[in-house]
Amino acid sequence: MVGVSDGQTSGQAPAAAKAQAGQPVLSVALAAMMDEVHAHSGAVYLLAPDQPVLEMAVMAGLPRAFAAPWERVGLSAPIPVAEAVRERRLVWVGGEEDMARRYPRIAVVLPHPFALAALPVATANAAYGAVFVTWPGSHPPELSEWEREHLTAACDRLATRLERAARHNRPPHAEPDLLAAPPLTGVAGTLGTAEAARMVGRLPYGLVSLDLHGRVAFANEAAGDLLGKPVGDLLGTRPWASLPWLNDPMYEDRYRAALISQHVTSFVALRPPGTWLSFRLYPSTTGLSVRISRARAVAEMARGEPGPDDEGPSRLVTISMVLSLAGALTEAVGVQDVVQLVADEIAPAVGSQALVMLGSQGGRLHVLGHRGYPDPHVVERFDGLPLGERTPGTQALNSGVPGFFDSREQLERLYPNRHETPDGFAAWAYLPLIASGRPVGICVLAYAEPHVFPAEERAVLTSLGGLIAQALERAQLYDAKHRLAHGLQQALLPHTLAVLPGLEAAARYVPATRGMDIGGDFYDLVPARPLPAAVIGDVQGHNVTAAGLMGQIRTGVRAYTTVGQPPQEVMRSTNRLLIDLGADLFASCLYLRLDPAHGRAVMSRAGHPPPLLRRPDGRVRVLDLAGGPLLGIDASATYPTTQVSLAPGSVLVLYTDGLIESPGVDIEDALADLGALLTDTGDLPLEQLADELVRHNATARERVDDVAVLLLRARPDD
Repeated sequence: MVGVSDGQTSGQAPAAAKAQAGQPVLSVALAAMMDEVHAHSGAVYLLAPDQPVLEMAVMAGLPRAFAAPWERVGLSAPIPVAEAVRERRLVWVGGEEDMARRYPRIAVVLPHPFALAALPVATANAAYGAVFVTWPGSHPPELSEWEREHLTAACDRLATRLERAARHNRPPHAEPDLLAAPPLTGVAGTLGTAEAARMVGRLPYGLVSLDLHGRVAFANEAAGDLLGKPVGDLLGTRPWASLPWLNDPMYEDRYRAALISQHVTSFVALRPPGTWLSFRLYPSTTGLSVRISRARAVAEMARGEPGPDDEGPSRLVTISMVLSLAGALTEAVGVQDVVQLVADEIAPAVGSQALVMLGSQGGRLHVLGHRGYPDPHVVERFDGLPLGERTPGTQALNSGVPGFFDSREQLERLYPNRHETPDGFAAWAYLPLIASGRPVGICVLAYAEPHVFPAEERAVLTSLGGLIAQALERAQLYDAKHRLAHGLQQALLPHTLAVLPGLEAAARYVPATRGMDIGGDFYDLVPARPLPAAVIGDVQGHNVTAAGLMGQIRTGVRAYTTVGQPPQEVMRSTNRLLIDLGADLFASCLYLRLDPAHGRAVMSRAGHPPPLLRRPDGRVRVLDLAGGPLLGIDASATYPTTQVSLAPGSVLVLYTDGLIESPGVDIEDALADLGALLTDTGDLPLEQLADELVRHNATARERVDDVAVLLLRARPDD
């Protein structure tokens, strides 16, 4: 049986304040759904009308505090309800291990055994929200077809009702949460009830009944004696709030674990000065029964001093939210990733409708990114703003103290000039981003309506500011390395390809999707006399050393070609150069001396993948060239040559191994795929063909190696 919650609702989504009287459509649908499939908790989310955010409208079975980090979630967030709406499908999480593998952010906050199903509430025309329901850890790891059909049908019925309501301009609103009816607290009734109370009173150990919110609904005298507090002072309180020595999130977590998993849990705690107590928690869908007794043989489990008393309703809720958002920020790589994650994860969680991320450099603020502002010109006023200007942002950054402004009037009273540049919002939080002891920027969260910032919310936002700062510092360092690597790579590769008579040429370089975005792949065209040359190669490694060595090899090849060495000598000289440099790195290389006037090319190969030749009739051949070992291994190695016909209209495809090699893919199969693609697309203009080859590689798999491609097409005589 479920009833309307009488617990605190301050943590509910902002829309809860707008709940209207009338038939509780969402609550009834959720309760019926949970009852049909025997789920023990669940929630309905509604899609916000003006932004891609899901807002929790009603929760049942467990207090809303259990899902506090996910009361408002962006549609792009990697959590089940958002995924269900994005992909319009049922998402099933079969247990604790499945959750940890697929949704680690949730597993960090709720590392307990339970199963979860999330479904979209959508018709063929529109999405209205989502539903999740959970089962205890005893649920089978697979969702049964019967459960799947009932859940899907229930969500379809709810979507149809919401669609009908939308047509009549009656949008749904948040409704009071549903919790199990609280247990009886009195003994008036029957002799049986009175006798049960006398029996409990005679027990030598403590018995306590907690409701779903963790509040004491009943305690016997033995419990009061063991806990060191009169029973009357315990009733209606949460033990971890009313007993300072239980004020540790670990103990509250045991209560949460028992309710979510519906498994018996236990813990031991020290009641000062030296009494160890054992707590055993027996859960049900109506609350918890707790057995308290003296613990034996636990001296080795002695704990440090407990923290100060917590007056708030649930300190663990705050910790859970910070943990969840910290996990999200660890996934950010570059600065724009940080901005997007703050917009997708943090802003919805704290109820903000817009944000600006500002960096600090050279005594001025610089806009790093923004979201939610209808007019981007409003944000531009921050760009280049001197840190000496008296504004809310510079004040927060210079002092390191966050600024919270509940209303426009409060902001303009402290900063009179602010009224000249309104941004359309009504409340703001200015969070200084301090990392490694230095300011790296500021995060401005804007709210569409006046917003009071209580002490607990200010503490959470301040903590989040520290996490954002660390993520931003890492991202700025990554972006700086990325720019350095990109600049170095561009400097070492030819800016343009030389124009050779009788030949068209096109080239591409694509870095690996992992690592520093720099590698040792290279290519070049050398307009030497009497015949030009082409070269492509790959130095071992993906770092600055490999890139630097690549530049030296490319310079050496150019020099040996210019002085007129034949192909086999160019390769031998380059091999000795690499050994003399003492870099302990190897390189593959393919060198061509081109003679388009006579329709031929002479090639020499050093451990490099074989080139492909597309003939004018469209047939593709893998050229099996003679060759020698990789450069840099054997100073006495020789590199024989092979002459290949290069008729007008023929296309030579030279490439590095990143184009064809990938874990789990056979080289022969990859070459066959590349040949088939070249057969189909080889008549394209050379620049388009180069793009097509690189695009095929990018869509086929994640690149674990960088890729260089050099295409040569023999032109007919003019």
